[in-house]
Amino acid sequence: MLTDQRILVTGVTGAIALPVARYLAKKNEVFGAARFEDPARRAEVEAAGISPCPIDLGGSDLSALPDRIDYVLHYAYARRSSGEFDEAIEVNGVGTGRVLAHCRDAKAALVMSSGTIYSTRPGDPDHAFLETDDVGQAAAPWAPSAPTSKVAMEAVARFCAEHFDLPTVIVRPSSPYGTGPDVPGMALQAALADAPYPVFHDPQPYSTIHIDDMCKEVEALLGAASVPANVVNWASEEVVTMQEMAEMIREFTGRTLRLEPMDVPGAGHGYVLDASKCRAITGPPSRTFRTEFEKICRAAVAGG
Repeated sequence: MLTDQRILVTGVTGAIALPVARYLAKKNEVFGAARFEDPARRAEVEAAGISPCPIDLGGSDLSALPDRIDYVLHYAYARRSSGEFDEAIEVNGVGTGRVLAHCRDAKAALVMSSGTIYSTRPGDPDHAFLETDDVGQAAAPWAPSAPTSKVAMEAVARFCAEHFDLPTVIVRPSSPYGTGPDVPGMALQAALADAPYPVFHDPQPYSTIHIDDMCKEVEALLGAASVPANVVNWASEEVVTMQEMAEMIREFTGRTLRLEPMDVPGAGHGYVLDASKCRAITGPPSRTFRTEFEKICRAAVAGG
């Protein structure tokens, strides 16, 4: 399915979007949309054989996008602080509508949401969230606007799927890793810098998925796009707690991760996703957390 296709990847300079775009560019014509405020990031995209399309989803000018697209992967997302929720909804909600309207004739769309939108369950960190569980009542201290604007994004994507008859899959990842700026990666860097790392519960579990598996699973997920939109948790069935990550860091690097408990009302005690629907679509993942995290840790130490 994904060979010799014209594919648009928005937010292409992002930690997840860029590896996916690189992977797809090996066999397809890929267009990467972003603001490209940093010339070095644009050069990085071009070096991967991806055609850059400068756009700002806070505005309505999408003239830089190609007219014909076979598939659209909408990864673009803006984090905003308290007091800037209107701006977050404009980019993440309204901006999603602008992109999908432009690509209304595509064969399918994948829209990246997040597992952080699930309403928290205090005292029940091991609850595996189903795609049908409540959303919207959560706090994300690292990105206060995220849960609200992601719900707006999903609502707009659902409308576009039906209004434009555009087969759409909305994916909700929990904790991707192997990208560098991810939860395990940031924990590792905190340990190497002897800096504290915040946790909201003991234990604090995460559903994990390696970026290489995310690249390979895009095709199957696009094949599961539908009208109405299909909502899918994007994770492996492997769950790892932050406390277990800390122990692995000690084992693989000899450094201690100083976990700093924080009491943040509404923050999730666990970020576990029920992955059964995803695995039925994509099959089993090829990577396991401990093996891959050991490689990441040892490479970080070797690199100084």
